[in-house]
Amino acid sequence: MKKRLLSGLIGVMAAQPALALDLIETYEKALSYDSGIAAAQASFEAQQAASDVSKSALLPQVGAFGNANHTDLDGDVQDESYKSTSYGVQLTQPLFRADSWFRYDASQFQTESARAQYNLAQQQLILDVATAYFNVLRAQDTVTTALATEAAIQRQYEQAQERFDVGLIAITEVYEARASYDDAKSQRIAAENQLNVAKEQLARLTGEYPEDLENLRRNFPLGRPEPMDPSAWETTALDQNWSIQSALYDLNASEANLKVAKSGHYPTLDLTASYGDNEIDGGSPNQFEGTQGVIGLELNVPLYTGGGTQAGVRQQRSLVTVSEQQLNTIRRDVRVNTRSLFLTVNNNVETASALSQTIISRRSALDATRAGYEVGTRNIVEVLDAERAYYVALRDYANARYDYVINTLQLKQAAGTLSPQDLVDLNNWLSETAPGIEALANEEQTLDDPAQ
Repeated sequence: MKKRLLSGLIGVMAAQPALALDLIETYEKALSYDSGIAAAQASFEAQQAASDVSKSALLPQVGAFGNANHTDLDGDVQDESYKSTSYGVQLTQPLFRADSWFRYDASQFQTESARAQYNLAQQQLILDVATAYFNVLRAQDTVTTALATEAAIQRQYEQAQERFDVGLIAITEVYEARASYDDAKSQRIAAENQLNVAKEQLARLTGEYPEDLENLRRNFPLGRPEPMDPSAWETTALDQNWSIQSALYDLNASEANLKVAKSGHYPTLDLTASYGDNEIDGGSPNQFEGTQGVIGLELNVPLYTGGGTQAGVRQQRSLVTVSEQQLNTIRRDVRVNTRSLFLTVNNNVETASALSQTIISRRSALDATRAGYEVGTRNIVEVLDAERAYYVALRDYANARYDYVINTLQLKQAAGTLSPQDLVDLNNWLSETAPGIEALANEEQTLDDPAQ
């Protein structure tokens, strides 16, 4: 049984043509086009390389050397000059360098932080793609309801004009109908503009302007979060949220950098070895030609650095405090956001359930108002209000379901569990065809309860 996670379309869109773009295809296009995910991946790879750079300070260093000198001695007893040349290879192996070890530890924590940021960017792309995708569908639904509202009110306006022409109503009712018609037209124009904006937002992610998108089937269920316990979601979020993970690694890196600063007081010990040819040409006793091998230990003990080490320790202690407070802030934000989204998703389910009944009630009220207008017990204003209220109920029901889709994804992102599999599960509920608004109007008596 496929996972039932998300909700979507009300079903007010007209039938879509074949070969409409689905959610997975949109996501795949975004993976190859979006600059944000590419930058996050490059940042992660750069930090991996930086960690290798830090590690290299702990490994042997081998280099070639060469030098040539001319020495001229001019004294009371001896005047002499000679030339000396040498070349060879030299090895240095750090034996004790605390700062290098702690710096390497810090770089590893920073790499893990970059990995967490990359994972967060992947989740954000999933959320952005789904949000932009369903916002296009939302905007299309809004245009459809706006067109239907405009057409219905236009019919009322034309009927009012006909009634006035035969003397059945006053001219004020014609004016009322015309004003409502003009208002509906302006709302339709605004809805069409918002649809264009929504397509621009999706194109920013994919590089292509969508023409047709697959829709969610009418039988797509709205399920409540599982488990139905906000504390359980909060616990999962505190353990798995990638923003928290990144901040925690940043804190560990700051603590390692504090150790780096303190290690400025520590001595360093290196093993050195060299081998090469030496030649001295200047006559006896300075005549020499041969090879030379040297091995030894080099110890350096810092005694006084002008107070720089102490200042560096104070600076890094403050930076550790900054990281601690940032982690606390992120944890609090995630905790509140997760619990709020849990409540919001449940509210979306209840709202959609209530609005499904509202559609039925609004339709009944509209039919009754139209009948009353035919027999003269209702006026044109009441009919126009009933028309608008009915289509507003359709639009609000669609929006509640779309809100459920996005908020469910946001809840999973807050918990750190959002993955491409969620898009796959959602995509399985998409269809190339969906019932139009007239079909919905005829079927509203059989609307499924979204809470089921």
